[in-house]
Amino acid sequence: MRVVIAPDKFKGSLPAKQVADAIAAGFRLAVPDVETVECPIADGGDGTVAAAVAAGFTFVPVEATGPTGERVDTGYARHGDTAVVELAAVSGLSQLPGGKLAPLTANTIGVGELIRRAFDDGCTRIVLGLGGSSSTDGGAGMVAALGVRLLDSHGVDLLPGGKALLDVARVDLDGLDPRVRSASVVVASDVDNPLLGEHGAAAVYGPQKGATPQDVALLDEALRRFAEAVDFDAASLPGAGAAGGTGYAALAILGARFRPGIDVVLEMTGFEQKLAGADLVVTGEGAVDEQTLRGKGPAGIAAAARARDIPVVAIAGHQALAPEVLARHGFSGAYGLTDIEPDLDRCMNNTAELLEKLAAQVATERL
Repeated sequence: MRVVIAPDKFKGSLPAKQVADAIAAGFRLAVPDVETVECPIADGGDGTVAAAVAAGFTFVPVEATGPTGERVDTGYARHGDTAVVELAAVSGLSQLPGGKLAPLTANTIGVGELIRRAFDDGCTRIVLGLGGSSSTDGGAGMVAALGVRLLDSHGVDLLPGGKALLDVARVDLDGLDPRVRSASVVVASDVDNPLLGEHGAAAVYGPQKGATPQDVALLDEALRRFAEAVDFDAASLPGAGAAGGTGYAALAILGARFRPGIDVVLEMTGFEQKLAGADLVVTGEGAVDEQTLRGKGPAGIAAAARARDIPVVAIAGHQALAPEVLARHGFSGAYGLTDIEPDLDRCMNNTAELLEKLAAQVATERL
């Protein structure tokens, strides 16, 4: 029997590689002669670089500017002329000092610095993973690090952060790194929101970054003024609202094209090739629920496996979908750690051990 194990991270508990390791160990425990193929995944957010490295990319360490100006140790993944840059790894919530939220001033300067370093290293194709951001600056910090100037009515450069965009009067693109124009930039994200309005970056995701209702209104107006100074039509493009609007700057200024993050990651990891001869695919993430079905990694895995008529099961921290809903979306079944350990703290603190135990049960049932 051949089993492909392709989970996303269990957020706040275990990265995707360790999730895959634990599931594989459980299957081998129950069925010693099973062949397991591990393929940790991501959907463009946290863990995208790790998924690339697990697939054979090389990690390139870089020191860059964190979301509130401090220097952080980060990096990108490289294979040939392709660089995988993950916003979460440099400008994400996890990079805020002491976890202190800064909804009005956090920025994406470090993302631009990573892209510039990738150019310096000879990369001409940039995969920009967007998710887990701490800022709502429309990607202004990212493009500023690549030579764009954001100016107020007096011709003075704006301070970093979303709030400062209220004063933008002109965006000068003359200094944009010329390597951008000859590069291929792909935005990889599970978010297809527009930049502005009730479904936009500030309204939907601002509160997760500490924005009050007043902050949300301010940031939405600031992003509107930024879009008016660059390309207002691009604000309505799918994905423009990704990662606090960083998708907008990537699409409107860097000339990027938007793709679902899971599709990009599956190509990058050679997932289709790994499916050859598989009898079962196991995927999962921290919670399998309605959100899973809206472009998250496990849904992409299920779709790819279903196209090959390979059964797919999900293993999650918590499983909340009815059997008929799972079946409609290509899953043969789903299991949750809470089925064998109802104490959530124990699930969070003993994730690997419980995953191995649950995976052994799944293997016994499915193989």
